[in-house]
Amino acid sequence: MNTRWVAARAITRVLQEGQSLTTALDNDLKAVESNQDKAFVQAICYGVCRTYHRLDFILNILIEKPLKVLEVKALLLIGLYQLNYMRVKPHAAVSETVQAARNLPWARALINGVLRNYLRRQDELERQADNVKTAALSHPDWLIKQIERDWPEQAGTILHENNQPPPMALRVNLTKTNREDYFRLMADHDLSAQTVSFCPDGIILDKPAPIEALPKFADGWVSVQDGAAQLAAHLLDVQPGHRVLDVCAAPGGKTAHILERHPDVGQLVAVDIDENRMLRVNDNLRRLNLQATLIVGDATKPDGWWDGKPFDRILLDAPCSATGVIRRHPDIKLLRRETDIAALTILQLTILNAVWPLLASGGMLLYATCSVLKQENEQQLQDFLSSHDDAIECLIADDGWGVPCEVGRQVLTGESSMDGFYYARLIKQ
Repeated sequence: MNTRWVAARAITRVLQEGQSLTTALDNDLKAVESNQDKAFVQAICYGVCRTYHRLDFILNILIEKPLKVLEVKALLLIGLYQLNYMRVKPHAAVSETVQAARNLPWARALINGVLRNYLRRQDELERQADNVKTAALSHPDWLIKQIERDWPEQAGTILHENNQPPPMALRVNLTKTNREDYFRLMADHDLSAQTVSFCPDGIILDKPAPIEALPKFADGWVSVQDGAAQLAAHLLDVQPGHRVLDVCAAPGGKTAHILERHPDVGQLVAVDIDENRMLRVNDNLRRLNLQATLIVGDATKPDGWWDGKPFDRILLDAPCSATGVIRRHPDIKLLRRETDIAALTILQLTILNAVWPLLASGGMLLYATCSVLKQENEQQLQDFLSSHDDAIECLIADDGWGVPCEVGRQVLTGESSMDGFYYARLIKQ
């Protein structure tokens, strides 16, 4: 199996079928046997998605008319990516990419000619790309404009960080060990890392590693979770005996973190509409030896699953544009549309309105998104507060992370090696 052809198929699934890159790779990597080849395919696919808008701009200069066969376009993007971003010798990048099209004889001469033409004109083409904003920043135009409107001073940093490979962050399971002891265990396995000052159970690896290399991973001593996502369990301020609801809980990282930090919680109910994703929550909790009440249900219609008993704490990890995690999922730049944002804000507000009555008087709701767009975050919460007299904001203290907003606090992508995340806390009077 030609690895570049496997990568082209996965990229085509994203471009043509609208699949997420994760789903496409889960399907196409089944045909690849060696771990080294799998890593190569993943590196190419993530790299092409990360730099797609720049590569596509250059490709459109090099070809006379749009390509009808998307696998061929994907192979050309793969070839351009290798030539500009990977340590593959140019002659090997060209010949191996041509060879990947062996089932499309007509395309081989085209691929060879386009890639060799790029090599001849590389400096000129790259300069042209540097002078076109969407290509230079490798983002869709609508998203560049939105981020620049929302964060005029920080937009350049956000867009730059979106195009960087993400760090690998871990969360130590405090029911099994503590961070200091796990740090020493990592050192014994030649794994170097840094601590996260405002996440007392957080670790950032100096270099990403396969989970199989993490000591005691299978025994539930540690989980992979970004530092920004780890803030949720701290902000929720769960007390002994509290009844807690985690809405839109899958895949369960925050659910598990709450249980790890608060083993004396009265009950934790985790709800998600996707049955398959709830299976992942169950698997994660089993590995960590934790227990929660798992419900497959629609957060917009709690009457179908709520038992009528109020909750002391609610975590709403709202469906969002995921613009804060683009560096982990660069295909978001290809799949997300400007029109999606309005629909998402309607869904977020619908869920907020639906679960607010489930909160006990004096209880706290923590609203979270992995978005950096104000329409989904502080503007959403401002609108909610203005229409709910029984809701007041519980300010989030400045503990060394995030930007204060009119309501809530925003982590911008790359800050302290974290993903982009928004949090706001509401108290029910």
